[in-house]
Amino acid sequence: MDAGANFISWSRGYLNEEYRIKLRKTIRALPPELLWWRPNDQANSVGNLLMHLEGNVRQWIVGGVGGAPDVRNRAGEFAARENASADELLARLEQTLDEADTVLVRLRPEQLSDRKRIQAREVTVLEAIYQVVQHFALHLGQIILVAKAQVPGAIKFYEDAGGAARPIWRE
Repeated sequence: MDAGANFISWSRGYLNEEYRIKLRKTIRALPPELLWWRPNDQANSVGNLLMHLEGNVRQWIVGGVGGAPDVRNRAGEFAARENASADELLARLEQTLDEADTVLVRLRPEQLSDRKRIQAREVTVLEAIYQVVQHFALHLGQIILVAKAQVPGAIKFYEDAGGAARPIWRE
């Protein structure tokens, strides 16, 4: 497999498998009253972050790479307060991830160098995908931190295997 095909494959794997599974497990472990909890007015709630991830994936991959209309309301993602349940937010995000995967599965490696204009930036398709994958990881980490801090022991993704981290998140 060439580097471009490998990059697309790994990106799809992170967004469709690892990140999705870890996000589902984390959201299921989070009590409903903590979905919209904020440690302070400058911080985002888990609900805001779910909305933000959906908007980011939709804007950058579904719209930016795939050509769908850009309908994102980024400011609204952060301004929202208790407007949906965890199940509703997760379902919307998963629908967007499915749409993004439809774009990625059709993508040919030679298209990774194509240029797109996303969020008033000139980027390659590779840069757009990379932005989404790393951005998703960053906010997933924040969501996991909230859950681990508020519900200690509720989620665990790795176990020690003689000094190596053995993934158990698929189990």
